Amino acid sequence: MGISDVKDRFKQMPPGMNMDQAIVEAERCLLCHDAPCSKACPAGTEPGEFIRKLRLRNITGAIRTIKSNNILGGACGVLCPTAELCERECSAMMASDENPGGSDKAIRIGDIQRFLVEHSREIDFQPVEVEESGVSGKIAVVGSGPAGLSCAAEVSKLGYKATIFEALAEPGGVLRYGVVPFRCDTDFVEKEIADVTALGVEIKCNSPIEGKAAAEDLLKQGYDAVFMAPGLWGAYALQDDSANIDGCYSSVDFLASIRNENFDNIISDFKGKTVAVIGGGSVAMDCVEAAARLDTTDVNLIYRRSYTQMPAEEIERIEALQHGINFYILHQPTEFLKDGNKLTGLKLVRTKLGEPDESGRRRPLLIEGTEWDMPADIVIEAIGNKAVDDSSDWYPNVKVDGKKLIVAESETGATSVPGIFAGGDIVRGPALVVEAVQDGKVAAKAIHEYLSDKE
Repeated sequence: MGISDVKDRFKQMPPGMNMDQAIVEAERCLLCHDAPCSKACPAGTEPGEFIRKLRLRNITGAIRTIKSNNILGGACGVLCPTAELCERECSAMMASDENPGGSDKAIRIGDIQRFLVEHSREIDFQPVEVEESGVSGKIAVVGSGPAGLSCAAEVSKLGYKATIFEALAEPGGVLRYGVVPFRCDTDFVEKEIADVTALGVEIKCNSPIEGKAAAEDLLKQGYDAVFMAPGLWGAYALQDDSANIDGCYSSVDFLASIRNENFDNIISDFKGKTVAVIGGGSVAMDCVEAAARLDTTDVNLIYRRSYTQMPAEEIERIEALQHGINFYILHQPTEFLKDGNKLTGLKLVRTKLGEPDESGRRRPLLIEGTEWDMPADIVIEAIGNKAVDDSSDWYPNVKVDGKKLIVAESETGATSVPGIFAGGDIVRGPALVVEAVQDGKVAAKAIHEYLSDKE
């Protein structure tokens, strides 16, 4: 297997709808007066409105609705769990108490949304413009993930000068470094970011905000407000020494290596190997599918709860099974097996479900006497992300919780320090792209009100 062959397997996501398919799907819309699908979109993208416009052949109007409400509408169309959000509320399903599954399928809202955004690029249509507003001021945004990009775009539309400070070499945050290319490829991400920079947003990469009180220092440097959206780039681990074990990867490092196309190392590390991935969310599904494309011998997914309790979408779980991934559900890893410092496997114990925990799901309980050893050459830990260890040093006067997440008002994104706002995963914990987009929108509005009140 050559490097070019591997790249081809990761390079591009499947094609989306064409015009005919999108219109046929839009024709199924019942044109609800008070569209429940729109109410179910966390970012206010208004699917009821853009589908209505598409059905009436107002193509540019439909595109404008999406991008005006959600500057990352393309990415959300690709990555959102629409089956759990807008599509679940779609009236076309005609669900009832007697027929809760519905008489028809929900309209493919996410696919239509993606089509319209891609079509806007084909016809070179720029749906969002900056209007003269008379306001002035400089806004610093820390992090170029969904929340940061959304906030920067919104304040720019209001007339402010927005500068994004990004620690990594390329912008996009989780869109670029946390999602495998076959789900959302680099070209697509870059076009979404281009829609942001077209509004006048400046992105400074390789520009980490680090050191004591770095966020507060931005205010002293002349920025009128700061929006913190650095994301969660630390990784939870099964053991404290995980990072030092030969053969153990965090999901953050593994997915970043795929995105950075470090295939020389990846091929030699994974080819012919047995891989175990710990976790049951979307990130874990990305990891198992990516590992399966690296000519591994076996890929095993280990999850401590049941199949139906996995946070990953049903379609993601099905796709993983179709790729030949072995699911070991109701199994809890307890420790790594090693030969010296080299990984040889995992010690597992079977679990059973007890009473519900704080998440509302039944708590996994270990079953005594069911321990067994699973051989593995490589383990990828996809058990959650957290704030990096020194993140709270960047804003020592900003209130944080026990997990080092920033405490911010949900209605405004305001923190305990006047002029500093926050959103995205650094506030919510690991969450959806569409929720991060909404955080950016909310904070932008609050920043404008904050600066207006100061005048």
